[in-house]
Amino acid sequence: MAAKYDEAVIALYRAPLETFVAERKRLVSELKAGGDKAGATRLAGLARPPISVWAVNQLWWEAREAFDELFAAAARLRRGDLGATHAHRDAMTKLRTRAETVLTAAGHATTEATLRRIMTDLSAVAAAGTFDPDPPGALTGDREPVGFDVIGMAAPEATSRADDDKRTNPKETERANAQIGKEAGALRRERKRVEEERRRAEEAKRRKSEEERARKRAERTRLEATVHRAKGELDRRMRDAERLRGELAEVEKTIAQARAGIADLESRLSGLD
Repeated sequence: MAAKYDEAVIALYRAPLETFVAERKRLVSELKAGGDKAGATRLAGLARPPISVWAVNQLWWEAREAFDELFAAAARLRRGDLGATHAHRDAMTKLRTRAETVLTAAGHATTEATLRRIMTDLSAVAAAGTFDPDPPGALTGDREPVGFDVIGMAAPEATSRADDDKRTNPKETERANAQIGKEAGALRRERKRVEEERRRAEEAKRRKSEEERARKRAERTRLEATVHRAKGELDRRMRDAERLRGELAEVEKTIAQARAGIADLESRLSGLD
């Protein structure tokens, strides 16, 4: 059953983003039908990913070669091989280009904000060297940016290693360290920008929610007033109808009496013939 659950997770995160909810429902039903109720419950709890995460998952399946190059370069950087900086950058460039293609093919907008978020997720996954705790190609949420300066590749240590084994020279090391520092700074700025965008989005969502509640309260008040007026008008018309029914009864009684009087007179008149 575990294998079937894992296969269902992969199928879910490979599906088109717009069909995520329907696909999840279908896969949950399949797991239940197969007797994996626990797996069905777990799968039902998986949330629809943001567009950036969906794109990263598609890249894992559709651009594996570039993804493997990125992971290989990241692994070299973690070992202190500064010569992998260019390979890392090249792999990221390839994946950005493929990300634009993936988004466009699926009918999604290729905004700069989305592409930056995708690049941040790719950097984070590559720096960690794994998708954990998610399965490969089934990332469930955006990852926080991680710079290579904080994952075990300190520049002084790398420089010492380069001096010992003669794999690079001081100028190259200095340039590489400067580049790494620049990329780490860019990642930190990107994280700050993302946090600010998220804060603004949450604030906008809060304001929109408050405005919607205020609109509903105003609409409720207006409808309650309309209902109150309508009920008052109905009561008035019902009273009028009751009054008119009483008047009609009196008129009908008078008519009946008049007809009886006429009939009596006609009878007397005929008796005089």
